[in-house]
Amino acid sequence: MSVKIEQNIIGYKVRNPEEQTSEPTAQNPREDAKVIRMHEKLARPEGLECLEGSTYKIKTPLDDHALYVTINDIILNQGTKHEQRRPFEIFINSKNMDHFQWIVALTRVMSSVFRKGGDVTFLAEELQAVFDPKGGYFKPGGKFMPSLVAEIGAVVEHHLQRIGMLEMPELSEQHQLLLDEKRADAQARARTNTQEKKPLNDLDEDAAGGYPAGSSLCNKCHTKAVIMMDNCATCLSCGYSKCG
Repeated sequence: MSVKIEQNIIGYKVRNPEEQTSEPTAQNPREDAKVIRMHEKLARPEGLECLEGSTYKIKTPLDDHALYVTINDIILNQGTKHEQRRPFEIFINSKNMDHFQWIVALTRVMSSVFRKGGDVTFLAEELQAVFDPKGGYFKPGGKFMPSLVAEIGAVVEHHLQRIGMLEMPELSEQHQLLLDEKRADAQARARTNTQEKKPLNDLDEDAAGGYPAGSSLCNKCHTKAVIMMDNCATCLSCGYSKCG
């Protein structure tokens, strides 16, 4: 192949093989170009008829039948340093046919958002902000759920934490020790106040969550675990206090 030179040559440089392989070319693309990212046209991996996933059970006091939420994940760039696990689809199953239409619509929209890629963590926050006009309910443990949709959002948030897309909310060791101390103190006071009326092993506390009876709802973690400690409202679940 001949190349016609129309200008005067004023200098030259010999390219060694190492520099030639390090630069991006059509025959040798950059490593970043090989990274597979989540997008709406991404199909299931060839040769695999199933995806890894998890199923979560939702049982509310508002319905006799439980809901089963299944979230399947796809592993991108498996075996490389860019390997990551992303949610691919979601299914919700229940015997209660009253929820059929909105469940089908919700799962289709959420699955489409999962496959589109990008930051999908906003789904968990948006779903948990849905309130039922008839009122919410308390889960075992004293956590308040404003609606069934909000609990589905809590399941999605938990799953995203498991696969590493969201950070797990953890208290420091010192903070946890302080909470345990305050909780033990509150339970000791409950024993002292009720030992004349009840047996010692029949504590005056929430049977589901183990928090003292009369605890109020925490505005931060939505758990019925706020009591007055040292003239300050303190949550025994997450440690939130109005006094700082």
